[in-house]
Amino acid sequence: MSTMFVYVTAADVDEARRIGRVAVETHIAACANVIAGIDSIYWWEGAVQETEEAVLILKTTADRLAELIAMVKELHSYECPCIEAWPVTDGYRPFLDWVIDETKRA
Repeated sequence: MSTMFVYVTAADVDEARRIGRVAVETHIAACANVIAGIDSIYWWEGAVQETEEAVLILKTTADRLAELIAMVKELHSYECPCIEAWPVTDGYRPFLDWVIDETKRA
């Protein structure tokens, strides 16, 4: 089973924490890291936007990814939230095994 790194931007720290807490409490993710105060510059609705956001990094497994994406989308305030995922190709095996164990379906 492969582990996944999921990157999400949120409107603010409170939103990132709320989503991260639900993901961890439901074992869809093993861990959530919140990084406050990032500056984001992006195109939206035909204009360049600049906002302060928060980043949420979630650790999960490939078999829980679709469920995690759906949950983030449901809880997120944005119409089109940034939710990006990529596989972890290597790392400290005990940590990767912990992610797998914590996200097993009951």
